[in-house]
Amino acid sequence: MKNVKSPPRALRSKSATPRRAGRKRSAYSTAEVEEIFRRFSVQRPDPKGELEHVNAFTLLVAVALSAQATDVGVNRATRPLFAVADTPEKMLALGEERLRDYIKTIGLYRNKAKNVIALCKKLISDFGGEVPRTREELITLPGVGRKTANVVLQMAFGQAAIAVDTHIFRIANRILLAPGKTPDEVEAQLLRVIPEKYLYHAHHWLILHGRYVCKARRPECERCVIADLCKSPEKSCDIPAPLVELPPQILPVAG
Repeated sequence: MKNVKSPPRALRSKSATPRRAGRKRSAYSTAEVEEIFRRFSVQRPDPKGELEHVNAFTLLVAVALSAQATDVGVNRATRPLFAVADTPEKMLALGEERLRDYIKTIGLYRNKAKNVIALCKKLISDFGGEVPRTREELITLPGVGRKTANVVLQMAFGQAAIAVDTHIFRIANRILLAPGKTPDEVEAQLLRVIPEKYLYHAHHWLILHGRYVCKARRPECERCVIADLCKSPEKSCDIPAPLVELPPQILPVAG
């Protein structure tokens, strides 16, 4: 088994954990959670996010645009956009109207264009054009919530953070790993139960598992490496798929 790489600061932070009240407990023992993420680490030793970007700013914009949209659709729109506007200054010079033309295939594009322009203005005026490196500062930006901030912290700055998107929220509740009624509850639960050494990559392991195996309409349990451990009432198979390393992800390059 390959060692899972973790940045030196991939540590849990009590102050970074959302408030949790009336939480439900995970259905798994500490040993079972350890085994779940050990298998994920064997299957995908170095998981990657699938939103194209060339720097922290374009990642921030891509994640903000991805709300209620697919990564594929966002990548298709941002590829030509980031070729001409990969900094807040260039995006601001592009202007809201021209920005809308680039992202009009993305849902809610008018409001998103307005937010991106406002975000650029604030980055320039308050942060010298640089993407801030703390959650508290990131969520002050227009159109940036906790989920977007956590993605940027993890992917751009190497911090251990769990961004609870639709895939993670579904899986955490479906398999009873970290049940919660809100994304904040699920995030708090995951931060508590995931072993420290697996925390850095956990975000992507769960997203990719939800996107390609534990799918929304019908989980493909026969392809699941944790089928024997899974406690989901929806489970249709108890035999785990062979635990082998998957081919490296082939991600298109923006620009």
